[in-house]
Amino acid sequence: MRKLKEVAKIYRISQFTKIARPLIVSRVSAGFPSPAEDYIEGRIDLNRELIKHPISTFYIRVTGDSMRNIGIFPNTLLIVDCALETTDGHIVIARLGDELCVKRLSIANDGGIWLLPENECYAPIEITEEMDFEIWGRVIYSIQPH
Repeated sequence: MRKLKEVAKIYRISQFTKIARPLIVSRVSAGFPSPAEDYIEGRIDLNRELIKHPISTFYIRVTGDSMRNIGIFPNTLLIVDCALETTDGHIVIARLGDELCVKRLSIANDGGIWLLPENECYAPIEITEEMDFEIWGRVIYSIQPH
């Protein structure tokens, strides 16, 4: 079995936590900065904005670097929704035996399934019928410090 220690911890979503943060009306410029406006439009609840299916959504923290080329680094916190359909090209949390990993799902025209890393140092994983394999959910957001 390939080394898959890519998941540090899994966190359950709290349906009762409401963290309303200020939502600023003006947009932030990624080019030349504009003067900040002092007007706050309202408050935004990130649980409501980011999590559409609270019962089937969880957070999971990444430990490996196999997805670094798409900005998923060690210690990145992923939001994973199990209620969403997963298809070719989606980033997923998959279980291979007793290990969890984050990879890009690839479904070939012939029905073959592959888990693809986003780092050239790692090899794709071909899923065979003999493998104990399950897709846990689709990664919908990644959160990391800057």
